[in-house]
Amino acid sequence: MAGILFIISAPSGSGKSTLVSEVRRLVSGLEFSISYTTRAPRGSERDGVEYYFTDKATFERMIADDEFLEYATVFGNHYYGTAVSALDHALAHGNDLLLDIDVQGALQVMQKVPQAISIFILPPAPDVLEKRLRNRSQAEGVADEAEIEKRLSQARTELQQLHRYKYALVNDVLDEAASEMRAIVLEARGEANAQERVLADACRTTHHSERLDMALASFDKP
Repeated sequence: MAGILFIISAPSGSGKSTLVSEVRRLVSGLEFSISYTTRAPRGSERDGVEYYFTDKATFERMIADDEFLEYATVFGNHYYGTAVSALDHALAHGNDLLLDIDVQGALQVMQKVPQAISIFILPPAPDVLEKRLRNRSQAEGVADEAEIEKRLSQARTELQQLHRYKYALVNDVLDEAASEMRAIVLEARGEANAQERVLADACRTTHHSERLDMALASFDKP
């Protein structure tokens, strides 16, 4: 069954992009939605690959023309948005669509497309997230302590919306997280075997697995 919409959200630095790339390698027929943004490219990012980079005037014209499935202002500075054409393109080619979007945008899409399969990815602990953010900042040649602290605070805020998602998984070991997400995709398609259904069901936010509860508890600590 083509045309399933998968919403993927995670705090910045959770390893979401690597995980999504691995799942797309494991599962065929998954089209990745490339978001539009008004921020400048970082590091080796290329236009039309990680994002469509555009200016504020063009983005606001697209808003006025109702061309976005969702859009949001992130950190009060830049627009991010998913074009409606991405879902149309996936459906026309017999594929499912992966939306890599923040919580603000995800909640918009959940309201518009309630049958969408929403998945929240979180790191195992805040110290792991901080390390990943620092490593990424160093790789990009930027060392901004205020920005790192802001993203850690934003992660805690985003985690408060986790219960709004259908599934949640902890991205501590890539192979395990990829297997879990693969199982969720196959279950949504009606293609999962018994073992895969058990694996997917264990990731439901209503399940409260021990691993998920431990990760959430670590973010609650001051």
